[in-house]
Amino acid sequence: MSLQSLLDNLPDLTPNDRSLVERAYRKSEAAHAGQFRKSGEPYFTHCLAVAQILADMRMDAETIAGALMHDIVEDTDTTVDELRMQFNDNVANIVDGVTKLEKLPIKMESDKRSRSADREMEYIRKMLLAMGDDVRIVLVKLADRLHNMRTLGFMPEEKQRKIARETLDIFAPLANRLGIWQIKWELEDLSLRYLDPESYRSIISSLDERRTDRESYLAGIIEGLRDELGQYGITNATISGRPKHINSIYRKMQRKDLPFDRIYDVRAVRVIVDTIPQCYLVLGVVHNLWRPIPGEFDDYIAAPKDNFYQSLHTAVLDEKGKTVEVQIRTWEMHEHAEYGIAAHWRYKEGNKGAKDEAFERRIAYLRRLMEFGPEVEDATAFVDTMKTEVFQDRVYAFTPKGDIVDMPAGATPIDFAYHIHTEIGHRCRGAKVHGRLVSLDYKLKTGDQVEILTAKRGGPSMDWLNPDLGYVNTERARAKIRYWLRKQNRDKHILTGREVLERELKRLGVLDTLSFDTVFSWFGYDRLDDFLAALGAGDITGAQITNRVLEVERRDQEARDREMLKPRPSPSGLVVDSTKGINIQGTSGLLISLAKCCNPMPGDMITGYVTRGRGVTVHRTDCANVATSTESDRLIEVNWGRVQNEQRFSVPVEIVAYDREGLMRDISTVIADEKVNMASVQVATRQNIATFDLTMEFADLQQLARLLTRIECIPSVVEARRRFTH
Repeated sequence: MSLQSLLDNLPDLTPNDRSLVERAYRKSEAAHAGQFRKSGEPYFTHCLAVAQILADMRMDAETIAGALMHDIVEDTDTTVDELRMQFNDNVANIVDGVTKLEKLPIKMESDKRSRSADREMEYIRKMLLAMGDDVRIVLVKLADRLHNMRTLGFMPEEKQRKIARETLDIFAPLANRLGIWQIKWELEDLSLRYLDPESYRSIISSLDERRTDRESYLAGIIEGLRDELGQYGITNATISGRPKHINSIYRKMQRKDLPFDRIYDVRAVRVIVDTIPQCYLVLGVVHNLWRPIPGEFDDYIAAPKDNFYQSLHTAVLDEKGKTVEVQIRTWEMHEHAEYGIAAHWRYKEGNKGAKDEAFERRIAYLRRLMEFGPEVEDATAFVDTMKTEVFQDRVYAFTPKGDIVDMPAGATPIDFAYHIHTEIGHRCRGAKVHGRLVSLDYKLKTGDQVEILTAKRGGPSMDWLNPDLGYVNTERARAKIRYWLRKQNRDKHILTGREVLERELKRLGVLDTLSFDTVFSWFGYDRLDDFLAALGAGDITGAQITNRVLEVERRDQEARDREMLKPRPSPSGLVVDSTKGINIQGTSGLLISLAKCCNPMPGDMITGYVTRGRGVTVHRTDCANVATSTESDRLIEVNWGRVQNEQRFSVPVEIVAYDREGLMRDISTVIADEKVNMASVQVATRQNIATFDLTMEFADLQQLARLLTRIECIPSVVEARRRFTH
């Protein structure tokens, strides 16, 4: 690739613009002289390739100049001030903006993962905020990432996967939000090539094997459609086969669990016409020529996507019963679909006296996405918010007045309420969808009409932040809830936090064996009150405490497993009973049983008691029968060894609830959903209070904690906890 080939792609340059690009080319080529890429090619070839990608999008001369020099400040002695003097402020700002992004390294080292992750979050945040200064900065960065993905094969395999994952998670969705589908699809396909090379090669092979048949079939479809359109006076339509992208095929195969042979919309046609009325006329011709498939028509012209994409989509069955996808759009829609905001930028620059309202709407949209208020305080929270608000799939719900509300997929009525207004979110107490009451963890669907039921006063519940309950699924709503909780009285927070901590430890059955000091030290707090205040304000959730307890237990178990595998002298070593997964110190050949008074299970602190004639009985260390024993010489050291995957442990559980019709059915349904076996049930009712004593079989503490959380969410249930018989 040469300077001349680059300029040939930019035929509309003025003499001044042409001079700007030529000077940037020579400046970058000289500055990068002697630098080479991993492939062995001169480094400047990368700069030229990035500029070529943007030239193909027909970007302006300043963008091309900035692309040619996008690494010059980072990798050479050239300064931004020097660029301002030799070129202009806009070119210098583009290079400076890209350089500032590059100065935040995103490489993660295993021993510095947390710190590196924080820097990665800050990197992404700055990239997104750069759009507010000049969207061309992000366009250059996307082109830079695209060429790096095209040449990723020269990198080590581990780095290939890391860069590919980052590209799929961040850069491809960002290109989608900017409406640049040309870059989006290629980034996704290249990412799949390194994340799942076997599937990628399989799809490529299948496409190649059927290419001739597919092209022959599409040629017949196109010819038949062109003849039919001619009869209606539409002779200016451009009809072509639309390639199905590899990652799109892969995702459909994964989502629907189908083999390649069952993916029918590999056959796709695109029709481009001059006007919107012609789009609808073509649609009518298509539906008259072939039978439309119900539910497969989308009108993105009347209701554009949130990234301003416009087109008509339909799927039909031809005379042979084969499925064909058809897209219909105008040339203007096609250019905006391929190049997104870049197309609007070109129009804006080419008509400096005119105001491009579409461009202004896009910029306002991007800025609105990044305005999360004081609730989002750090980089990690900012990026979490961007991932839910920007990068996820979307659903489109309606207010009772018919206004469209664009929400991330998985959003709930509470998320919807906070999207409408913060105060409506705080006072949300219920919701109706299409006039029918729904639960607050209901997942909204496109087309739902949502009415929020509010109280006159009050605020959000801490339970809304519990991820196990599924009440809130957007970071925007979580941030507003945390912000409200944090503003409440500190003493009240401490009291609430203490109640939450006691409840979680009590539910897990570790309240008597795990000190508060131990727990708050896990979260990096110096004082217990500060930790309890954060817990009461919602900055830390009960689910996080449960997860931390289980994580610590997992690490302790792994340490015990490693210790168990060390060689030990016999008979004084540990003796393993594989049926119970328990190690006994110093004695062999004894029968092992789990005490019925405290029912220990993996995760509990345990001790052994040598009985007369019944071997060793294993108790929890806080069991009253052990604590009050006067025969301390009978106590021996035991610990959990390797527990077999299919092994289950009996645990008594107590549930207290207000009695009502269907209560037992609701509890049984939750237990069945968790695939927990119920060994025994006793129910006692007194003064409208029902107490359930159940014995259930669990694999570990995590399963127990999850079930107790779900049971406590059942209407009328007051408390669900692990029970001890001593």
